[in-house]
Amino acid sequence: MPAPTILACSDQGIHLPEGQALRRVLNAFFPGSSLMLGATNAILVSAALAAAALLTFGRDADLFFTYYAGTLRIGVATALFLVSTYYAGLLEVESFASYRVVWTRLIQSLGLWVLMLATLNYAWPQILPGLRVLMAGICLAALLLFLWHRIFFSAVHGERLTERTLVLGDGLWASNLAYELGKRRDVGISLVGYVDTLGPSSRNGLRYLGTPDQLTEVVSRESVDHIVVAMSERRGRLPVDELLSLKKKGVQVLEGTDLYENAMGRVPVQWLKTSWLLFSPGFSIPRSVLTHKRAAAILGSALGLVLTGPLMALAALAIKLDSPGPVLLRQDRVGLEGKTFKLFKFRTMYHGAEKDRSFSPTQAGDPRVTRLGRWLRVTHIDELPQLYNILRGDMCFVGPRPFVPWQEELLVNQIPFYSQRWAIKPGATGWAQVSRGYCATLQDNVEKLEYDLFYIKNLSFALDLLILFKTTKILLLGRGAQ
Repeated sequence: MPAPTILACSDQGIHLPEGQALRRVLNAFFPGSSLMLGATNAILVSAALAAAALLTFGRDADLFFTYYAGTLRIGVATALFLVSTYYAGLLEVESFASYRVVWTRLIQSLGLWVLMLATLNYAWPQILPGLRVLMAGICLAALLLFLWHRIFFSAVHGERLTERTLVLGDGLWASNLAYELGKRRDVGISLVGYVDTLGPSSRNGLRYLGTPDQLTEVVSRESVDHIVVAMSERRGRLPVDELLSLKKKGVQVLEGTDLYENAMGRVPVQWLKTSWLLFSPGFSIPRSVLTHKRAAAILGSALGLVLTGPLMALAALAIKLDSPGPVLLRQDRVGLEGKTFKLFKFRTMYHGAEKDRSFSPTQAGDPRVTRLGRWLRVTHIDELPQLYNILRGDMCFVGPRPFVPWQEELLVNQIPFYSQRWAIKPGATGWAQVSRGYCATLQDNVEKLEYDLFYIKNLSFALDLLILFKTTKILLLGRGAQ
């Protein structure tokens, strides 16, 4: 049996081993299965278009690839397919749930791809392969993609692409970690059971495999690839000798908190210790990143105000005609270092709906929202005045979403480490906004903070670009509004 890999505790925090199923891209972690699927899709589409060109031009194919820049044209068509898969959600976690979801999103991806190719071929035909090549390539690509996704889905849900993982822990933290990992089949982790000092107990359906002093025997018997340490109290309980013995055989070590962060894209707030925040990598904000964020904020907001000025004028006129009251809403929000500022938005509620100025969270179908306001929220046009807040330095384009003072005061007293989200300027969009739905309950806000802390910990200009790209998708699809 090959030497097992142990994921255990380290106060310094370390990254996933090289063979792991998670990969770091733009300072965020993505399942290796999703990245592999995207790469293989691109290869298959490119191969299908190249084969179609060879069949279409025959002996003259060399002229197509050299004189007519056929490779570049195929590359453009392939890039359009990757864009279509992104907007159809083919590579998202939900696509690994069932065959029905896979086929539905693959068909949507192909349909959107054909529409994009047809539009670009009409507007700029010189940048794409000829119509005959495209038609033949689309048919061949569709056949290859359906066959490949059938094989890939079976492999992901089988044992070959999954790593047998053992949970070493006790209490609710181990149970919560097992539950979250169990939902993420796409990360390539197959939970085989748990080892616990307290004996058998409920672990979300996991098998009890023994006590920590039997760790070496359990690893060998169950052909375990990884061990995740999730112990609420380690003093006197952590099987140090067994772990060190395995480490001498080439075993790598990672804490359960790190695995949770990497797999889920958020930090487990309820199970954090202050020492982890102090000693783990990240949570240091480089001055260069802040400089780039501010420069981008000034240029982007100024350009945005100019380009959206006519649209905002029409929105203001429509609001005035739709219901009585002011066009703009000025709200106190909590920003950098807990200081308040005035946030500007287009009014979407009936005037006087918030007489106590509390600005309580909006619910689905909220009667306070006007007819026009619902449309403004779905299209996010009501957020456009925040460009002025960004220009004057209250906010950035990307950062934790700012909330009203009474909400922040309530949450900071109920959720540990909540005030850490004030370490940077708030944003018009953020990692929490593109990763989860609207916040309504206390648990929603706990998850929101987990995503915000992940963003602050991994802050970079590249991660901001990724968030903005995801935000564009949400805006185009009209998601994320109440």
